[in-house]
Amino acid sequence: MKKNTTTSLTNLPLSVWVLLLFLVVALAASTYMITDNARRIALAKQDELIKSEVQTAVGALQALYDRSQRGEIALAYAERVGEDVLRNTTYGDGGYFWADTSDGTNVVLYGDASVEGKNRADAEMNGIKYVQKILTAGQQPGGGYANYWYPKQGQTTPLAKRSYSLYFAPFDWVVGTGYYVSDIR
Repeated sequence: MKKNTTTSLTNLPLSVWVLLLFLVVALAASTYMITDNARRIALAKQDELIKSEVQTAVGALQALYDRSQRGEIALAYAERVGEDVLRNTTYGDGGYFWADTSDGTNVVLYGDASVEGKNRADAEMNGIKYVQKILTAGQQPGGGYANYWYPKQGQTTPLAKRSYSLYFAPFDWVVGTGYYVSDIR
Protein backbone atom coordinates (compact mmCIF):
# COMPACT_ATOMS: atom_id res chain seq x y z
CA MET A 1 0.00 0.00 0.00
CA LYS A 2 1.29 3.39 -1.02
CA LYS A 3 1.49 6.13 1.63
CA ASN A 4 -0.04 9.56 0.79
CA THR A 5 2.83 12.10 0.82
CA THR A 6 0.86 15.23 -0.05
CA THR A 7 0.31 17.71 2.76
CA SER A 8 -2.97 19.44 3.26
CA LEU A 9 -2.89 23.16 4.00
CA THR A 10 -4.72 22.46 7.22
CA ASN A 11 -1.89 20.19 8.33
CA LEU A 12 0.82 22.87 8.06
CA PRO A 13 2.64 23.67 11.28
CA LEU A 14 1.71 26.88 13.12
CA SER A 15 5.11 28.40 12.40
CA VAL A 16 4.47 28.12 8.64
CA TRP A 17 1.06 29.78 9.06
CA VAL A 18 2.64 32.62 11.04
CA LEU A 19 5.29 33.04 8.35
CA LEU A 20 2.65 33.10 5.58
CA LEU A 21 0.55 35.61 7.50
CA PHE A 22 3.62 37.79 8.06
CA LEU A 23 4.45 37.71 4.33
CA VAL A 24 0.89 38.65 3.33
CA VAL A 25 0.82 41.55 5.81
CA ALA A 26 4.28 42.74 4.73
CA LEU A 27 3.29 42.64 1.07
CA ALA A 28 0.09 44.57 1.76
CA ALA A 29 1.97 47.16 3.83
CA SER A 30 4.67 47.66 1.22
CA THR A 31 2.03 48.04 -1.51
CA TYR A 32 0.23 50.63 0.62
CA MET A 33 3.49 52.47 1.31
CA ILE A 34 4.36 52.55 -2.40
CA THR A 35 0.88 53.80 -3.29
CA ASP A 36 0.89 56.35 -0.45
CA ASN A 37 4.37 57.57 -1.41
CA ALA A 38 3.38 57.91 -5.08
CA ARG A 39 0.32 59.92 -4.04
CA ARG A 40 2.43 62.23 -1.87
CA ILE A 41 4.80 62.80 -4.78
CA ALA A 42 1.88 63.57 -7.12
CA LEU A 43 0.40 66.03 -4.60
CA ALA A 44 3.79 67.72 -4.14
CA LYS A 45 4.12 68.11 -7.92
CA GLN A 46 0.63 69.61 -8.10
CA ASP A 47 1.56 72.02 -5.28
CA GLU A 48 4.60 73.11 -7.30
CA LEU A 49 2.45 73.59 -10.39
CA ILE A 50 -0.18 75.79 -8.75
CA LYS A 51 2.49 77.88 -7.02
CA SER A 52 4.26 78.41 -10.34
CA GLU A 53 1.00 79.33 -12.09
CA VAL A 54 0.12 81.93 -9.45
CA GLN A 55 3.62 83.38 -9.57
CA THR A 56 3.30 83.70 -13.36
CA ALA A 57 -0.10 85.40 -13.04
CA VAL A 58 1.26 87.82 -10.44
CA GLY A 59 4.21 88.47 -12.77
CA ALA A 60 1.74 89.58 -15.45
CA LEU A 61 0.08 91.90 -12.91
CA GLN A 62 3.50 93.27 -11.97
CA ALA A 63 4.21 94.09 -15.64
CA LEU A 64 0.93 96.02 -15.85
CA TYR A 65 1.68 97.86 -12.61
CA ASP A 66 5.19 98.73 -13.83
CA ARG A 67 3.71 100.23 -17.00
CA SER A 68 1.42 102.37 -14.86
CA GLN A 69 4.39 103.53 -12.78
CA ARG A 70 6.24 104.57 -15.95
CA GLY A 71 3.20 106.62 -16.98
CA GLU A 72 2.38 104.45 -20.00
CA ILE A 73 -1.09 103.55 -18.68
CA ALA A 74 -3.27 104.67 -15.77
CA LEU A 75 -3.26 102.56 -12.61
CA ALA A 76 -7.04 102.00 -12.84
CA TYR A 77 -6.60 100.77 -16.42
CA ALA A 78 -3.78 98.44 -15.33
CA GLU A 79 -6.11 96.95 -12.71
CA ARG A 80 -8.95 96.47 -15.22
CA VAL A 81 -6.62 94.76 -17.67
CA GLY A 82 -5.27 92.65 -14.79
CA GLU A 83 -8.81 91.54 -13.96
CA ASP A 84 -9.34 90.50 -17.58
CA VAL A 85 -6.03 88.65 -17.66
CA LEU A 86 -6.97 86.62 -14.57
CA ARG A 87 -10.56 86.11 -15.67
CA ASN A 88 -9.59 84.81 -19.12
CA THR A 89 -6.45 82.83 -18.31
CA THR A 90 -6.63 79.09 -17.75
CA TYR A 91 -3.98 76.42 -17.57
CA GLY A 92 -3.80 72.64 -17.79
CA ASP A 93 -7.09 70.80 -17.61
CA GLY A 94 -9.42 73.51 -16.34
CA GLY A 95 -7.16 75.40 -13.94
CA TYR A 96 -8.27 78.98 -13.32
CA PHE A 97 -7.46 81.99 -11.13
CA TRP A 98 -9.27 84.13 -8.63
CA ALA A 99 -8.40 87.32 -6.81
CA ASP A 100 -9.80 88.94 -3.70
CA THR A 101 -8.80 92.14 -1.99
CA SER A 102 -7.13 91.73 1.39
CA ASP A 103 -10.49 92.40 3.09
CA GLY A 104 -12.15 89.55 1.15
CA THR A 105 -13.94 91.43 -1.63
CA ASN A 106 -13.84 89.31 -4.75
CA VAL A 107 -12.23 90.87 -7.80
CA VAL A 108 -12.24 87.88 -10.16
CA LEU A 109 -13.63 84.38 -9.89
CA TYR A 110 -13.38 82.45 -13.14
CA GLY A 111 -16.71 80.93 -14.02
CA ASP A 112 -18.76 82.91 -11.50
CA ALA A 113 -19.00 86.61 -12.33
CA SER A 114 -21.97 86.90 -9.92
CA VAL A 115 -19.49 86.78 -7.02
CA GLU A 116 -17.28 89.58 -8.33
CA GLY A 117 -17.51 92.74 -6.24
CA LYS A 118 -18.99 90.92 -3.24
CA ASN A 119 -17.22 90.46 0.06
CA ARG A 120 -16.84 86.77 0.79
CA ALA A 121 -14.48 86.98 3.77
CA ASP A 122 -16.93 85.10 5.99
CA ALA A 123 -17.91 82.49 3.40
CA GLU A 124 -17.95 79.01 4.95
CA MET A 125 -17.93 75.49 3.61
CA ASN A 126 -18.09 72.54 6.02
CA GLY A 127 -17.54 74.94 8.92
CA ILE A 128 -14.32 76.38 7.45
CA LYS A 129 -14.01 80.05 6.51
CA TYR A 130 -12.14 79.11 3.38
CA VAL A 131 -11.66 82.62 1.97
CA GLN A 132 -10.07 83.68 5.26
CA LYS A 133 -7.70 80.71 4.97
CA ILE A 134 -6.81 81.68 1.40
CA LEU A 135 -6.25 85.34 2.36
CA THR A 136 -4.12 84.43 5.37
CA ALA A 137 -2.00 81.99 3.36
CA GLY A 138 -1.54 84.45 0.51
CA GLN A 139 -0.38 87.24 2.79
CA GLN A 140 2.46 85.20 4.25
CA PRO A 141 5.89 86.15 2.89
CA GLY A 142 6.14 84.28 -0.42
CA GLY A 143 2.49 83.22 -0.32
CA GLY A 144 1.12 79.95 0.99
CA TYR A 145 -1.18 76.96 0.74
CA ALA A 146 -4.65 76.49 2.19
CA ASN A 147 -6.78 73.35 2.57
CA TYR A 148 -10.57 73.61 2.58
CA TRP A 149 -13.75 72.23 1.01
CA TYR A 150 -15.49 73.58 -2.07
CA PRO A 151 -17.82 72.07 -4.70
CA LYS A 152 -16.76 71.74 -8.31
CA GLN A 153 -18.37 74.14 -10.75
CA GLY A 154 -21.97 73.12 -11.37
CA GLN A 155 -22.04 70.76 -8.37
CA THR A 156 -23.19 71.15 -4.77
CA THR A 157 -21.18 68.53 -2.87
CA PRO A 158 -18.06 70.06 -1.30
CA LEU A 159 -14.80 68.24 -2.05
CA ALA A 160 -11.37 68.59 -0.47
CA LYS A 161 -9.46 71.36 -2.21
CA ARG A 162 -5.96 72.79 -1.86
CA SER A 163 -4.90 76.18 -3.12
CA TYR A 164 -1.91 78.43 -3.33
CA SER A 165 -2.30 82.18 -3.09
CA LEU A 166 0.03 85.17 -3.20
CA TYR A 167 -0.54 88.79 -2.21
CA PHE A 168 0.05 91.44 -4.85
CA ALA A 169 0.36 94.62 -2.79
CA PRO A 170 0.17 97.24 -5.59
CA PHE A 171 -3.44 96.21 -6.34
CA ASP A 172 -4.19 94.89 -2.82
CA TRP A 173 -5.14 91.53 -4.36
CA VAL A 174 -4.61 88.02 -3.09
CA VAL A 175 -4.33 85.92 -6.26
CA GLY A 176 -4.88 82.18 -6.12
CA THR A 177 -5.56 78.91 -7.85
CA GLY A 178 -6.10 75.39 -6.59
CA TYR A 179 -6.96 71.79 -7.26
CA TYR A 180 -9.30 69.13 -5.99
CA VAL A 181 -7.34 66.54 -4.04
CA SER A 182 -9.47 63.72 -5.49
CA ASP A 183 -8.36 64.67 -9.02
CA ILE A 184 -4.75 63.73 -8.23
CA ARG A 185 -4.04 60.10 -9.07
